[in-house]
Amino acid sequence: MIDRRRFTTAMAACLLPASAMSQVRQAPIRARVLRSPDCGCCGAWVTHLEEHGFEVNVVMTDDIQAAKDRHEVPISLRSCHTALIDGYVIEGHVPAADIRTLLKHRPKAVGLSVPGMPIGSPGMEMDGQRDPFDVILWARSGTRVFSSHRG
Repeated sequence: MIDRRRFTTAMAACLLPASAMSQVRQAPIRARVLRSPDCGCCGAWVTHLEEHGFEVNVVMTDDIQAAKDRHEVPISLRSCHTALIDGYVIEGHVPAADIRTLLKHRPKAVGLSVPGMPIGSPGMEMDGQRDPFDVILWARSGTRVFSSHRG
């Protein structure tokens, strides 16, 4: 015999779409985002992460370059904000899907970067305009293209 609570829970689960069910089962990915209080696109990128199931802790800093130095972000890979996610450094407007792929495969690397601030990357959306951009994987031994996003 099934009680009312178990029956209600089972029925509610049947009504959820499959994508919602997978998010219910997965614990949120925690991200610590270091950003300047003066940068609005950083907040838009945080919203992008939250919309994709990340739990974000934002740390405002007036010296973001010192934070990048501390986490050894190469100058050529720098952008406006730096995130720390499950042992990796994520620099700039990296799409949430690429972060999830990184965490799934766990390559030996320092992290991912979208250098600069390409229009159309997450948090940099402007009137439907999309510039192509690459997500760069960086390790102590060098860099390579992790994924490419073309308009």
